[in-house]
Amino acid sequence: MNILVIGDQINLQELRQKFGDKHEYSWVNEHRDAEKYLLSNEVVFDFIIDEEPHQFEIYFDHPATVFINTCKISLGELVHLAGQQASSRIFGFNGMPTLFNREVLEVSVHRAEDLTLLHNLCDQLKTAYQVVEDRVGLVTPRIVCMIINEAYYAAQEGTATRTDIDLAMKLGTNYPYGPFEWAQRIGIRHVYELIEALYDDTRDERYKICPLLKNEYLNISS
Repeated sequence: MNILVIGDQINLQELRQKFGDKHEYSWVNEHRDAEKYLLSNEVVFDFIIDEEPHQFEIYFDHPATVFINTCKISLGELVHLAGQQASSRIFGFNGMPTLFNREVLEVSVHRAEDLTLLHNLCDQLKTAYQVVEDRVGLVTPRIVCMIINEAYYAAQEGTATRTDIDLAMKLGTNYPYGPFEWAQRIGIRHVYELIEALYDDTRDERYKICPLLKNEYLNISS
């Protein structure tokens, strides 16, 4: 299968680790370079659409099947912002760094009639998959980033040190990383922007960003 990856090198690496070397991969790190590859690739994995939602329009006139990273923006919102349906068969997926290369591919659908296509594609890619609701954060990214945010509150309040919090989480839940380790692997920017998107979408107080996390994000962004 010919697969186009739009994103960073780390996205390409994680995708290759998950799907293996039996496929042919093309890679670009900007949408403006992607359009010329759409016709020659059967499947597209777009990891960076949240950075340029207006680039969703490149999929309007192409028959490619496209997986969109919908951690920070839902398929429904992208379609609404675009004002028209794309010609492509569009699916959402969990493209958060470190959370993609897992046994089960976390996906969302915009049209129920595409479920059969999704099943066939995942069969060709040799991956199990789970369809989740088309909402900002999906499931796993939302849970992991909420845990990270709560850990920042605990550190800010002096409840425990970051090292102790990481150790307690790994021993108590058997998670592969503690929340601060995970934040570094995912990237503070991604964690902050996902929680911010969740709060904007829901106005739920559970998603209010810890000031300590916000300060780290601002220091990185400055």
